[in-house]
Amino acid sequence: MSDKICYRKIKNYKYQTKGDYSFSVGIEPKEKIDTLFIVLDTDGKLTIKRLYAWDGPSGPTVDTPNFMRGSLVHDALYQLLRGGYFDENHEETRKKADRLLQEMCLEDGMSKFRAWYVYLGVHWFAKKAAKPTSKPPEEWVCVP
Repeated sequence: MSDKICYRKIKNYKYQTKGDYSFSVGIEPKEKIDTLFIVLDTDGKLTIKRLYAWDGPSGPTVDTPNFMRGSLVHDALYQLLRGGYFDENHEETRKKADRLLQEMCLEDGMSKFRAWYVYLGVHWFAKKAAKPTSKPPEEWVCVP
């Protein structure tokens, strides 16, 4: 048993997963990506782990049930993009993530028109959000 508790501040998140969620995303890295909350296997299976936090749908939009699953998967993939896990296929992976968001929203009952402008919104305006960053990760603090 550890004598310390470690924690970190998190900001800008609205939602958190209750359990693990797995979905085949059709993006197959050469090597398995395994982070604290996201795993992407070489066969394209994305697993978002329990307690993953995300900000939900971004931009001038409404957080509706038919947008939540797509926003979760899209945010996790963009987090991996920002982490530099797809350096050689960065732009191709971003395009796949954007299309996947559109497809998932349609599967979940979103109208074709809204899913189309959701896709255009992320495709045109979210490039910066997927750019690999040299910003250090959030600082973990451990106390006795």
